[in-house]
Amino acid sequence: MTASLTLNGVDAAPEGVVDSPIGLTPAAAQPGEFDALNLGSLSVWPPVVLAPMAGVTDVPFRSLCRSFGAGLYVNQMITARAWLEGDPKTHKLAEFGADESPRSIQLYGTVPDEVGETVRRLVADGGVDHIDMNFGCPVPKVTRHGGGAALPVRHRLLRRIIAAAVAGAGSVPVTIKFRMGVTDDVMTFIETGLIAEAEGCSAIALHARTAEQLYSGSARWDAIAELKQAVTSIPVLGNGDIWEPSDALAMMRQTGCDGVVVGRGCLGRPWLFGALAAAFDGQPLPELPTFGDVAAMMTGHAAHLVEWYGTEDSLRQFRKHALWYLMGFPLGGETRSRFARVSTMAELAGLIAEIDPQLTFPQEVLRIPRSHTGGPRAVHLPDGWLDDRDNDQPPSRGAESVVSGG
Repeated sequence: MTASLTLNGVDAAPEGVVDSPIGLTPAAAQPGEFDALNLGSLSVWPPVVLAPMAGVTDVPFRSLCRSFGAGLYVNQMITARAWLEGDPKTHKLAEFGADESPRSIQLYGTVPDEVGETVRRLVADGGVDHIDMNFGCPVPKVTRHGGGAALPVRHRLLRRIIAAAVAGAGSVPVTIKFRMGVTDDVMTFIETGLIAEAEGCSAIALHARTAEQLYSGSARWDAIAELKQAVTSIPVLGNGDIWEPSDALAMMRQTGCDGVVVGRGCLGRPWLFGALAAAFDGQPLPELPTFGDVAAMMTGHAAHLVEWYGTEDSLRQFRKHALWYLMGFPLGGETRSRFARVSTMAELAGLIAEIDPQLTFPQEVLRIPRSHTGGPRAVHLPDGWLDDRDNDQPPSRGAESVVSGG
């Protein structure tokens, strides 16, 4: 029997050791323990949301994740100004699959009128069923101009932007996602949540880290609980460190939040959504996949990418996914390097054929983060940004220097 430690108030195994991997985790929801997530007219069960991730949550990836279980699957972020100006990349990012429902997208903007008009047109012309607003981006090229995670500091501007989005959306639900604050000394999450509630948002989601933390350390679930106590009339969702179904259940039980947002935990593991659905339904969890199962997911994902983008050049986007899928399998550095350079479907098939399909999934990697792991790091803000927090005017145009997608 292994020793355990406490992480976010729940028992977790020491680093490199997993006591309760997917497929073996005993935790399961009791009948009636949790409610569906209600966002306006949308009812989401299980109460699980795929976090919008730049360069990741495109149509092929969302389709693959959705095939494993119900929930809400959010398109990657688009920038209001770029969409209004007809930027081709932005409009491609904003597309949905023919059978995709509900159609959910994340929007970023710092100018209230532009945000309101973009939302209005997305709903009217694009048939969008849910709008999420990004106020949590910690990227320096955004925060140094007052955007992203820096924007909630200017609470009056935040209120204007949210009000414009809600007005433009009509009956379509608007939600916002944000971080705890800029630093431990500049916390904004309670005020941000109360503003969103007052201006008509349908729900809010907190990534329980500061911008300074980036993705380091543990998410501070106690902040989610604090937010839930403060915001009482709309759902509060928690985000941060959901690696296994037991994490999602523990977060909701510990904080009282109304749903979970899953980001890095599903990278290379889209089947996590099937395990989450089983856990919330109180059903036995599916067994961990063999490499043969993972290979089938990889092949389907890559094929859908090529079909969606119309060229095998799109497999360049797949390379990072391939390494996430392979994480922990005993393949050797040279094999991984070849997957990281894959450029055709035939090449991918040949590489997969060299690997034993009966290899079992490496349980020890379930809790090891994929993608972003950096931090802490100093947050870049405009000069005087913290000295004039009542200013309600949009920041410089540079705040939207990220065209779309992060």
